[in-house]
Amino acid sequence: MLKIEGVSRSFGDRLVLDDVGFTVERGRLTGFVGGNGAGKTTTMRIILGVLAADAGHVTMDGTELGPDQRRTFGYMPEERGLYPKMRTVEQIAYLARLHGFERADATTRARELLDRLGLSERADEPVENLSLGNQQRAQIAAALVHDPEVLILDEPFSGLDPLAVDVVVGVLSEYAARGVPVLFSSHQLDVVERLCDDLVIIADGQIRAAGPREQLREDFGRTRYEILSTGDIGWLRDTRGVEVVDFDGGYALFEVADADAAHAVLRDALDRAPVTAFGPVRPSLAEIFRGVVVDAPAEKVTR
Repeated sequence: MLKIEGVSRSFGDRLVLDDVGFTVERGRLTGFVGGNGAGKTTTMRIILGVLAADAGHVTMDGTELGPDQRRTFGYMPEERGLYPKMRTVEQIAYLARLHGFERADATTRARELLDRLGLSERADEPVENLSLGNQQRAQIAAALVHDPEVLILDEPFSGLDPLAVDVVVGVLSEYAARGVPVLFSSHQLDVVERLCDDLVIIADGQIRAAGPREQLREDFGRTRYEILSTGDIGWLRDTRGVEVVDFDGGYALFEVADADAAHAVLRDALDRAPVTAFGPVRPSLAEIFRGVVVDAPAEKVTR
């Protein structure tokens, strides 16, 4: 387990990270989300030892991280860092050799990985000839080529089309299934929602919420229900304790305080007309993010 504990960092008079703490469990994909300047990249760089923390600790399975352990990590920065004139397969193989692979093994591994990421047909082209999306795939291959024990990925899905996202998601899921802790940041909340097991939300350098995705849905999501009736349910808009979010004749999406209030609505609806559908609506990650960062900015919840 990768653990970040009490990490703070300032740049001059500006406090960028304030007592940041969360865990990245083995075998789980942890999404790290926050607005621009929230502190995601700074946190990742401290985990990797690129930046030093002013306070706090980063440990792996209870041991403070040092240079030798960090060399086993795979890191993909948000900024592309490959040599543009070098053939893609040579670039990835070169990085494998820096991690101790023999030339032949490094080349074999590079080609296998590029094939897995859908780049086999472009493997012998210079990096600069690749589209931005394919350069992103090559950058991901660079982070994976030495078979890392921990994965830290900063915006890995940036510039990828939906099919490429699915390919990368599949590869990262394979690593997680082997017990590798995977931490990735992304502004694409729909991708994070689909991919992550756990979620960490950061704002203004503070962790606002962290834990299993479904637990955060329960803790921070608003209590919403939808109902579909054969009759007009316009009366619902005048019902005390009910806030109608969306309405269309016999359909309504509404918020209530709890399940008892929702079932009271259902009973009223059944007294008026047949109800063909009724049930809770799970909040999206975007709604959770708004609730944690915008609606409750002072609260911090960590696991």
